[in-house]
Amino acid sequence: MKYAFNLVILLAITGFLGCLENVGTQDSPASQNSDKTPQKKTRPFAKQQEKKSKLQSKSGKSEKKMDDSKLETATFGAGCYWCVEAVFQRLDGVESVVSGFMGGHVENPSYEAVCSGKTGHAEVCQIKYDPSKITFTELLEVFWKTHDPTTLNRQGADEGTQYRSAVFYHNDKQKELAEKYKKKLDASGAFRAKIVTEISKADTFYSAKKYHQNFFNDNPNHGYCKRIIQPKIDKFKKVFADRLKKEDK
Repeated sequence: MKYAFNLVILLAITGFLGCLENVGTQDSPASQNSDKTPQKKTRPFAKQQEKKSKLQSKSGKSEKKMDDSKLETATFGAGCYWCVEAVFQRLDGVESVVSGFMGGHVENPSYEAVCSGKTGHAEVCQIKYDPSKITFTELLEVFWKTHDPTTLNRQGADEGTQYRSAVFYHNDKQKELAEKYKKKLDASGAFRAKIVTEISKADTFYSAKKYHQNFFNDNPNHGYCKRIIQPKIDKFKKVFADRLKKEDK
């Protein structure tokens, strides 16, 4: 590990910020983020999945229909969206997770264009959650714990601006909570290096193609899923056992 993580510190900060959270805020209008320095790096195995997409399950958790009127939205970038999606899908109170792109300057970018680093987008997951079951602060806790927020434009072997650590806030309260959490984590020394997570206003979200959605659930034997995602899920379940959906316990 490149950083040391203190779970006790994280839980203390989560509890403090939870007292400040107002779950009744509404999503704010989207705005366009500035361009980022392009880097080029593609994740292996992705292209071959397009040919298999028609054979994959059409009933993934991220595709369930629901009444959005009582749900709120959170958008996080934490490296490969296959990994991020698999983690947040398992949290009680999360109703849907959709993989896609945000934070760039090109309309309707393709996966290949984003991987070139020239569009400025980050791979993100847009999460619809029930604030009566899980708060934004608790989502932030999972976000900080399940990736390395100290490595600039990189998570593990995935390198490029598209893999940057990012919180795209949908209202002023989310911005306030994310900035306070980041500041307190830095001050606490929970990580050996400074947190480089971008905190930016949410702009247009572009959903990735169908074969990228519900990826881990549909492809548990895929090489990337077995080597990278499954170990992350196993660790996540141990740390957040009390936050899991019943079917994932």
